Amino acid sequence: MKTPGRLRLKAQVIARDHVQALDNPFVRLWVDTGVFHLDSMYDYSVPESLSAFIDVGVRVQVPFNGRELEALVIERVDSSEVVGRIKPVTKILSVYPVATKLSIELISKTAKHWCTNPFDIIRSAIPPRVASIDKTEKFEQSQATPKNKGAQELSFVAFSPHSKPWETTASLASQALNLGSVLVIAPDENDIDAISESVKRLGVTCIRLDSSQSRAQRYANYLRSNSSDSAIVIGARGAVFTPIKDLATIIVYKESSHEHYEIRSPGWNVRDVVNMRRDIEGLNLIFTGYVPSLEISRLIEEKALIYKNSPQRVLVKAHSSDDGALLPGGIFGDIRKALKQGPVLFLAARKGYGNALLCAHCKNLAVCSCGARLSVSAKAAAPTCGICAKSYPSWSCAWCQRNKQYLASRGIERAAEELSRAFPGVPVVLSFGDVIKSHVEDKPSIVIATPGAAPQTPGGYAAVVILEALKLFAHPDLRAQERARELFFETAAMTRSDGLVLLCMDQSHPIVSSLMRWNPSLMIQSELTERSEIPLPPYVSSFVITGPLNEFTSIASGLRKAIQDSRIPPSVKLFGPISLGKSNAKLVLYCIREDARVVTEFLHELQRRRSIAQKEYLAIRVDPYSL
Repeated sequence: MKTPGRLRLKAQVIARDHVQALDNPFVRLWVDTGVFHLDSMYDYSVPESLSAFIDVGVRVQVPFNGRELEALVIERVDSSEVVGRIKPVTKILSVYPVATKLSIELISKTAKHWCTNPFDIIRSAIPPRVASIDKTEKFEQSQATPKNKGAQELSFVAFSPHSKPWETTASLASQALNLGSVLVIAPDENDIDAISESVKRLGVTCIRLDSSQSRAQRYANYLRSNSSDSAIVIGARGAVFTPIKDLATIIVYKESSHEHYEIRSPGWNVRDVVNMRRDIEGLNLIFTGYVPSLEISRLIEEKALIYKNSPQRVLVKAHSSDDGALLPGGIFGDIRKALKQGPVLFLAARKGYGNALLCAHCKNLAVCSCGARLSVSAKAAAPTCGICAKSYPSWSCAWCQRNKQYLASRGIERAAEELSRAFPGVPVVLSFGDVIKSHVEDKPSIVIATPGAAPQTPGGYAAVVILEALKLFAHPDLRAQERARELFFETAAMTRSDGLVLLCMDQSHPIVSSLMRWNPSLMIQSELTERSEIPLPPYVSSFVITGPLNEFTSIASGLRKAIQDSRIPPSVKLFGPISLGKSNAKLVLYCIREDARVVTEFLHELQRRRSIAQKEYLAIRVDPYSL
């Protein structure tokens, strides 16, 4: 028989009384609850044992509804308006503040402007904590104060032709360093690489903040930004919230890029956030690019922003094709001449081979039995449906029954075939999709690229040819003209000083004269006039609401009733609901800019009430990149 073990009494745990801090014994916090309507500040008491470490911007852990959650300290106060027992902070997650009073104010304003919870902004603004960095690195964080040194600069600097824009931006940053630290916001990793290298060549060190870094490196650089004197910080869009010691200037590189718009909800954008930060901190703000966005152009027209450019003459020729040929007849001589001097860049509007198939006789569009358009993936390949993938090896026109094919929309691979036949013996380099080239040698060659994939060459291109140029203006969304202008100027700037820009389009198009004078103002003024008459953004604020289709009829009715009852200003125009498929729908709202704040507050309250009722969240986008 087994001898019974020795009996042990269960130890009684006696809860010790919480010893509250003597100085400013309470804190106000944002708590990461994960619930939309719980976005208020909450009061907690500060234990005396943690008092020396709890300051504004410090991450702490607190009890909330039976769970231990992360929270951010907003302020320490000497009294609380909460009646009853106030729970204490459980522990400190990091001794280093990750936000300052100014960056907290910016996050708060951003959350209100985009109808969201502050922690939805914090997830983009503040990198996750890395414990090893807290233990091994030493940072002396500072609470920045607004500069307010008189009038601050607000300008747009247009890049010159035949120049390297990243070098221009690096030069602007190094000059601005005389006033204090500089923050440069760039669209993507390649741009950050180029600007960082240019800054280093000027003999200036910089701090980098983007997702290409490891979590540890990014967190360390984030903390370093607020402890380094006279620093140049270069980062992607999330870096716009970074607290930086003695910050004096923000430079937004290629401000019209769609990469400056946050993809995740709530969809904030860099341009509006830096304007908020400028108002809070009294900073100099410089936008750069080849062509300003319509939002910046409106400010230029209203003389609220200074436009800086250096008008120059660029050699531009336009040739139109009457027979649908890829290259018009009069363009060959100029291309052959340029090929003797160096590489020639051809910009193709689309990737693929044949993206639209027509009957060569009656020009009827070839479609699948499911209704989708047929395309051709390679030379001699059978037409194939882009939706159901059905192949038509013996295709014939449904109208005239003939089988001769005509490719109405050439992709880059088809363009490469035609160009190699037109200029035999010249090496051809393709840059598109998954085979993007960053650089090509400075020797005679044909370089064919899709928009955004054009490689650099050391001396610049002897000529740039934009194929089927009108197609770049033909996209259906409101940003099509803006994107096309930027693309034309950016591509034309890649020529050498004596290089030639060749456009496959009619000479009368206004982009031709704009490139010649290196000044897009007439085209922009014309589009702004059209937008103001309709009106459309940027003269109105826009809101896109997306959610479940089965609720959108009642949501639309509720919004119309709110307009009738004057809970929403009468300037609001409501469009929809519009079905998006997959049981989703959207509504589009316009209002004059002066009423945008009221509409934002109404939509924020609508989202809060849906959260309280445990209904599915709506995706609300304020002034999105595209409608």
